Amino acid sequence: MNIEADDHPRLSKRMSELGLCSRREAEEWIVNGWVRVDGQVVDVLGSRVTRESHIEIDRRAREQQSERVTILLNKPIGYVSGQAEDGYEPATVLLRPENRWSGDDSRQRYDSKHLVGLAPAGRLDIDSTGLMVYTQDGRIAKHLIGGNDVEKEYLVRVQGQMAPDGLARLRFGLVLDGVKLKPAQVEWQNADQLRFSLREGRKRQIRRMCEIVGLKVVGLKRVRTGRVMLGALPVGQWRYLRADEGF
Repeated sequence: MNIEADDHPRLSKRMSELGLCSRREAEEWIVNGWVRVDGQVVDVLGSRVTRESHIEIDRRAREQQSERVTILLNKPIGYVSGQAEDGYEPATVLLRPENRWSGDDSRQRYDSKHLVGLAPAGRLDIDSTGLMVYTQDGRIAKHLIGGNDVEKEYLVRVQGQMAPDGLARLRFGLVLDGVKLKPAQVEWQNADQLRFSLREGRKRQIRRMCEIVGLKVVGLKRVRTGRVMLGALPVGQWRYLRADEGF
């Protein structure tokens, strides 16, 4: 370990660690001259600070950050959550004005600039549906995908005969890719549907967990991320995250 680098992190990294913004936002603000360290403007990328340094952010940066939007989409099956791949379209092609949910009560006026720099905060398999979060706000992206253990909830339709100890193993004890999974909340909703609440998201995790205990997943829908619910948002439609909502 480089002790000097650990004690004197890059300014952009330190800003991200403090939850002020994302690394990308930090670099933009530094170049714009919107960051002061111990009272002095620092506008050179790669500058290092001590962990005791006092960092101040210009109001212009805060105003820019407050204008950034977060969009919630009910992703249909057949779309990828990130970049286009294997001939499949990214779900962002659905973020058009005509697909905005009529029940959106955010009072946010649509602007095409809201699609610039919009990034997925997490992923959802191509054959899964439900809540996808896209955001311009680096703080939200970092919170959702930065290892903060934000709980996500899924409704999972299954077929097959579960192993006798299957439910207990789904809740804790399974290993994927050589790593023991974190405890999960798993309950039967009805004869062919389970409800999962997870604080991690390994690739195709739920499908692989179910296979281990003798079940085949035939339908998977994410219905909650943190404190934000999918609710009545129709498949293929989107809405803005309201000012009073938070993950």
